Amino acid sequence: MSTSSAPVSQTRSFSTIFLIELWERFGYYGMAAILVLFMVEKVGFGDSQANLVWGAFTALVYAAPAIGGWVGDNVLGTRRTMPIGAIILALGYLLLSLPSSSLYLMYVAMGVIVVGNGLFKANAANMVRRIYEGNDAKIDSAFTIYYMAVNVGATVSQLATPVIKDHFGWHAAFAVCCGGLILGLINYVFMIRTLEGIGSPPDDKPVRWDRLALILGVGAVSVFVVTFIVQVGAARDAAVILAGLTILAIFVYMIIAGERSERAGLIAALILTAQTILFFIFYSQMSTSLTLFALRNVNLEWTLLGIDMWPWSPGQYQALNPIWIMLLSPLLAWTYTHFGKTGRDLPIAGKFALGFVVVAVGFFIFGISGGTAVGGKVSSWYMIWGYGFYSLGELLVSGLGLAMIARYVPARMGGFMMGAYFVAVGVSQYLGSIVANLASIPENITDPLQSLQIYTSLFNKLGFVAVGGTALAVLVLPLMKKLSASHSGHVDDAAAGALRTVTAEE
Repeated sequence: MSTSSAPVSQTRSFSTIFLIELWERFGYYGMAAILVLFMVEKVGFGDSQANLVWGAFTALVYAAPAIGGWVGDNVLGTRRTMPIGAIILALGYLLLSLPSSSLYLMYVAMGVIVVGNGLFKANAANMVRRIYEGNDAKIDSAFTIYYMAVNVGATVSQLATPVIKDHFGWHAAFAVCCGGLILGLINYVFMIRTLEGIGSPPDDKPVRWDRLALILGVGAVSVFVVTFIVQVGAARDAAVILAGLTILAIFVYMIIAGERSERAGLIAALILTAQTILFFIFYSQMSTSLTLFALRNVNLEWTLLGIDMWPWSPGQYQALNPIWIMLLSPLLAWTYTHFGKTGRDLPIAGKFALGFVVVAVGFFIFGISGGTAVGGKVSSWYMIWGYGFYSLGELLVSGLGLAMIARYVPARMGGFMMGAYFVAVGVSQYLGSIVANLASIPENITDPLQSLQIYTSLFNKLGFVAVGGTALAVLVLPLMKKLSASHSGHVDDAAAGALRTVTAEE
């Protein structure tokens, strides 16, 4: 008599992805907390050059999953591709940690990180989608908690790496990013059995070693392509323009070539992706203009209820973002699930519109801070509350961006379209660095009062842009409602047809 093991619960499968994502983001955001400061304070870049190199690098970091998602869907398998990407990422952080003054080594490390993230990011998100496929309310809730994993890892590393940098040096801080990801991989090995049966079709077939060798070879070549792009201004601009045209062409092709029943969902995903691009222009300020603002114009010492707290390091202010998200994520996840059960869940388009409202509030808080500055320095509390509203907006827009793809895009193109979504995010990262350069401080300005005026002017302008984003999101709500209803109707019809087929066969 044969026996079979009990199926693994969705919660245990999700926990495995949650934890590897947590440690992967520990490495990435630890690096992100200090890399722009490293370029400005250690390497000697001006604000403008550091912002643009960072923008090109992060644009490629986010765009690479478009290819990685395809590799997972069609070549290696989603479940296999994800840990390979994590291993390559750890190598990238290791290169940054080497005690070398070589500028080229920094660029090569960026290239390795781009390739590793490309193989990891889309496939990790697609694994979450496959675990909860078919349950929209659970998908929204799961991706919100998944987004919390991002921010648990980010909080710890963004608080730790600036302090480690202050006490032990830049390269020691980068080494911690590598070490955290190695711990995550060890944990993943012990939990990998919880993912049996979950993944894309290639995961169910034997490993094709020739294909793996080909992917690794292409990845090695890609490292040097990225190294060239991040160094050369014309190459950066051309790559971003090409990526923008590519993402538009992908959506247009999918809409035209897809089945008629899929078009409404794809059009809805395109509209929401355009709104996501606008949001990530705001998001990219965290590592650029907001971090440099903290360096020059924020009083790093602060009090709570009259008690002197520890002084912040400028890079640590980025940790306010994941701290707020950890506080808000469980509340939003419960809210989505509760209203989903009662049939009163706010549509994703409505959540996007609300997200832009609170992002606007956050940037206006940053903007008005200059009115109470003392000697060109503003209170840390403006950063705390500004990041609070900014982070709530992030949860409502970016936190549901992946859920939006999972809900509206057909499963057969899930990994690829997850990747296409990240290409759109990548484009906005570079656009965000261009926006940050509107507050680039010339080398001849050392007076904090002058830099304060430059930064707060940018933040107020971004607040008004977010108000415009809100207006646009509200204007498209009727269209989104119609598209969503059409998409849901086709999904229900397909499910009913499948049920009739099964019944007839029985």
